[in-house]
Amino acid sequence: MPYLLTLVTFLPVVGALLVLLLPRRREGATKLVALAATLVTFVVSLPLYFLFDRAAADYQFVEQRAWIPSLGVTYHVGVDGISVLLVLLTTFLMPLALMSSWSSVESRWKEFAITMLLLETGMLGVFVALDLFLFYVFWEAMLVPMYLIIGIWGGPNRVYAAVKFVLYTLFGSLLMLVAILVLYFQHGAATGAYTFDLPVVARFVLPAGRSQDLLFLAFALAFAIKVPMFPFHTWLPDAHVEAPTAGSVILAGVLLKMGTYGFLRFCLPLFPQASLRFAPWIFTLAIIGIIYGAWVSTVQPDIKKLVAYSSVSHLGFVVLGLFTLTPQGLVGGLIQMVNHGLSTGALFLMVGMIYERRHTRLIADFGGLWKVIPAFSVLFLIVCLSSLGLPGLNGFVGEFLVLLGAFQVNRLAAVLATSGIIFAAVYLLWMYQRVCFGEITAEANRRLTDLSPREWAVLVPVLVFIVWIGVYPSAFTAMTEPSVQALITQVQSKAQATAAALALPR
Repeated sequence: MPYLLTLVTFLPVVGALLVLLLPRRREGATKLVALAATLVTFVVSLPLYFLFDRAAADYQFVEQRAWIPSLGVTYHVGVDGISVLLVLLTTFLMPLALMSSWSSVESRWKEFAITMLLLETGMLGVFVALDLFLFYVFWEAMLVPMYLIIGIWGGPNRVYAAVKFVLYTLFGSLLMLVAILVLYFQHGAATGAYTFDLPVVARFVLPAGRSQDLLFLAFALAFAIKVPMFPFHTWLPDAHVEAPTAGSVILAGVLLKMGTYGFLRFCLPLFPQASLRFAPWIFTLAIIGIIYGAWVSTVQPDIKKLVAYSSVSHLGFVVLGLFTLTPQGLVGGLIQMVNHGLSTGALFLMVGMIYERRHTRLIADFGGLWKVIPAFSVLFLIVCLSSLGLPGLNGFVGEFLVLLGAFQVNRLAAVLATSGIIFAAVYLLWMYQRVCFGEITAEANRRLTDLSPREWAVLVPVLVFIVWIGVYPSAFTAMTEPSVQALITQVQSKAQATAAALALPR
């Protein structure tokens, strides 16, 4: 289908323009138009799943046009098995995030809707861009809407959290921009072709040594901050706790995946020798993040902060899987990106629902909810079990494949990472026990209402995918396997070519 990716990427901008034309006083119409724009975007993106050639490793639905020919910049977009599921995850979560904000966002709904729609275009652009310049434009473009969502519609310390988020991300982004320019000039000097086109640059074999190492570290730092990996994670709990529910869902569900996606799309194929050299260090940081995130989650008194720190632990599994450079580890890491978006996104949705009712997120303020709101309690239990990796639900599939890949490369790392699953059971089940079981100690909890039809409509689609991936994962893993195998082959062949060049007598 021609122009499908362009249509999917920029439909939210069209929705934002329509919302802009609506009178401010017509808040109901604003909500419906914004929701319709995200739903249409999701429906239009479905051919990416149904028409995707699962046997092909190459980019599909490719569009390429000259943009700034004098600089070698093109509008080049496409998806493969590495990016297609992340595009679909983005279009799937955005309407749910908007529906969750129906009553929780109490002011400036028009501006909120426009900001969310522009954010969706920025996120989709990051996943489909196949030109380094275009990728960087989208990477920076989605930073501003997220800053506004946290800074305007967030909690009491929203300005501090928003500024911290921007400063961390901007620092990594500027280093990445310098690395992109160095790569552009190195490729041009060596081949005579000055281009930002990713497939062309990826075929270029960079000389091993300090230059490749520094370029890798510049890209890796930008992505490590976005993941966020230990010790670059400190912006995340503040951003999550202060963000509105929709912001937390999108932040956990999509934005954090840009870091892990960046490792896959850029660091591994562009800098294979450096990736292999630094893999043990990445392994170490991933293991620390898995255990540290779980331990800190265990002692949190605030449910939302607990879920925020759990992301540090879960994303550690993803990074671990990616740097195993095994088919199981890479496929597991990709599927775990989707799983985390679904499970943690659902946890934030449910924390937001209970916060709307009680205006508190402290675990100590709850207890006995199973007796009062049983439907909420049952769905909350399913989502918690999904997040801790119960067999039969989605979290198990990704974590099992990651550990399988890690065991082939480093058995100690696999054993240490496995402890993270045990700790996840501790902090999630202990939190659930204190919130939903026991006696009702706060009188306000007796008057809580159970899930509304709108809340059912938000949660059921997520639960369907949680069970679907857990029971029949090949519907999703099959899309990733050819691209993953091609990436492994590319990294290994380029690393061997670099090693052979180093071995030649000078």
